[in-house]
Amino acid sequence: MKYLFSTILAVAFVLESFGQRFQAGAIRKHIEFLASDDLEGRGTASLGEIRAANYIVAAFKAAGLKPAGTRGYFQPFEVTFGIDGEAHDLTGRNVAGFLDNGAPKTIVIGAHYDHLGKGFQGSSLSPDSKNKIHNGADDNASGTAGVLELARYFAGNNVKEKHNFLFITFSGEELGLIGSKHYVEKPTLPLNTFSAMINMDMIGRLDERKGIIVSGWGTSSVWGKLIPDLAKRQNLKYTVDSSGVGASDHTSFYLKNIPVVQFFTGSHGDYHKISDDPEKINYEGEARILALISDLLESLDKETADPEFVTAGNPHSGATTSNFKVTLGVMPDYSYTGEGLKIDGVSKARPAEKAGIVVGDIITKLGGEPIGTIYDYMEILGKHEKGETVEVELQRGGETKVVKVTF
Repeated sequence: MKYLFSTILAVAFVLESFGQRFQAGAIRKHIEFLASDDLEGRGTASLGEIRAANYIVAAFKAAGLKPAGTRGYFQPFEVTFGIDGEAHDLTGRNVAGFLDNGAPKTIVIGAHYDHLGKGFQGSSLSPDSKNKIHNGADDNASGTAGVLELARYFAGNNVKEKHNFLFITFSGEELGLIGSKHYVEKPTLPLNTFSAMINMDMIGRLDERKGIIVSGWGTSSVWGKLIPDLAKRQNLKYTVDSSGVGASDHTSFYLKNIPVVQFFTGSHGDYHKISDDPEKINYEGEARILALISDLLESLDKETADPEFVTAGNPHSGATTSNFKVTLGVMPDYSYTGEGLKIDGVSKARPAEKAGIVVGDIITKLGGEPIGTIYDYMEILGKHEKGETVEVELQRGGETKVVKVTF
């Protein structure tokens, strides 16, 4: 009876350990460091970014990951942005670690680790925000913590999966996906070996009533095949966005014809404000989301064929939080600071492509209304209905063109 009782306890311990593979305490430790005042908001190319990058490297080393940057674990890149009206050339860095299972194909697990620094970078929504620390606990210390914990789990699970895993954290996301764009243009592993890319951006504010938002659903049929049952297992509600194009780093991979999926717990009143602090994170909720993602990675690894890439449909189809009835099917260049909406990506078979709009074009008018910023564009877009045909004025090089777009 003594031995039977010991066996039951051992089995119970194993089951409990499996069910609690991600611990709220470990997630909290990562976020409290990354979102501490000491790191001053992790602005791209800042000392805080460098200290965060060093922390990530230490975690990758502890997990036994191989360096996968161009300088060890780091992949430096040049970035130019304006501070107080003056342009400056600085160096940011991505951080990449490789779990080498000797496989021909690799799954990418990523998140951005930069934030708005002290209000001189990106788009703070706090009034009088200059020289105030933006800790970015949810955006995106939460996603970075997810990368670190998934790396720890898969490196230590004593399983040799059929895929390798590239764990990568990007900088420059808040300035226009600069780090991830740099990576896909100068990859440290061949892009044609990437089966899929999993992105985590703001996964720290789970609300049980709303659940999670899963973007990229339309980029491969595999997501609809696997995620519903896995979400049910974790008792997580979810809504979906079919598009592979959005304001986060999965977009850079989607535009290279790689299936992508992003996890997001939704917007909130602290977004891009100095109040996005660690005490507001739902740590237990993030642990459940990471359990779902690890289940997804394990299920993806067991598929008999690699996910098939699909050109995603309407970015606002499915159950989403968007109020837009129409879309152009473009990816804005978020780093562009001039007048108008500069195009960084065009989705196939969408209205913009059909009208002849190409990457590099700068849209200055939509439906006769001038566009100064991306916010003007979003406001004007929300006024139009499906089936409408409108004129779009754009700059291409030194030439002004007018094309007709049908939504």
